[in-house]
Amino acid sequence: MDLYLTLAAQNLLSAPVLFFALGFFASLAGGHLALPGGVGKMLALYLMLSIGFKGGVSVATHGLSPQISLALAIGVVLSAAMPLLGNAILAATTTLGPRDRAAIAAHYGSISIVTFAAGSDALTRLGIGFDGAMVAVAAAMEAPAILTALWLIFQHPAPNVDAAVADGRRKAALRDVVLNVTIVILLGAFAIGAITGEQGMKELSGFIVDPFRGALCLFLIDLGAIAGSGLAREWRRLSPALLGFAVAMPLCGALLAFGSAFLLGLSVGNTALLVTLAASASYIAVPAAMRIAVPEARPELYLSLSLGITFPFNLLVGLPVYVHLAQLT
Repeated sequence: MDLYLTLAAQNLLSAPVLFFALGFFASLAGGHLALPGGVGKMLALYLMLSIGFKGGVSVATHGLSPQISLALAIGVVLSAAMPLLGNAILAATTTLGPRDRAAIAAHYGSISIVTFAAGSDALTRLGIGFDGAMVAVAAAMEAPAILTALWLIFQHPAPNVDAAVADGRRKAALRDVVLNVTIVILLGAFAIGAITGEQGMKELSGFIVDPFRGALCLFLIDLGAIAGSGLAREWRRLSPALLGFAVAMPLCGALLAFGSAFLLGLSVGNTALLVTLAASASYIAVPAAMRIAVPEARPELYLSLSLGITFPFNLLVGLPVYVHLAQLT
């Protein structure tokens, strides 16, 4: 318990978490701290590029370890399976239709790269080592959940929608999965980092390393503001069952990832990041795909849950739990 309290205190008092709390609670109180849309997108691209590049340099320096191969396999399976679990839980506890259920569940199989960045930052502050190539696991966990959700959605065609329109949506959604900006930037930067190695890091360290935490803090103010304002607008739509789902699903993902990592003997740092990824919920890649594939699904539900409830829960409460779990291995 003392170790957990120490981890929780260090996380809650860290600059990124406090900046998120500033944006979140200021927006709940009626403030307007959100950045202009272009600035927020630029910061998101910077964070993905930085994380991917550093992971690629790590692979160039140390190679792709068997641990990362195991973690990647676990991550892909969890990403594909979690929407099935989420859909089943929502079917048992809510009256939502199948398309809303699938759209919400997709968010909880895919991942949040900012939660991953916050977890990496927390491990660095705690002096817990991890493999930089875990970013490859993050990238691999983006798409399987979306594909599972699309399969669930296509089992329940929308009424009164022309077959050609439905087929066009299907193709557009699959194209969006393959060419999603998160996957392209992460994997592209990862490949460039692996090709250029230490020389590339020397050339870009002033851009990739030094500004990273400041950019993360600024982006988290923006996310906090968006999450807070969205929750203030939409809280009446969120039933107790949906609120419970938004907290229970990350914990389910965390426990499944922890059990798998424990059985396969992953290191403490790699376990903590795998657990964090499995517990996170997408709010960038999946909403884009769902808007194309299932426009009837309500974004006020899936975005309020993933960004308004799960993301703050993970940032403020979950990360110390996940690191504590990893230290039990």
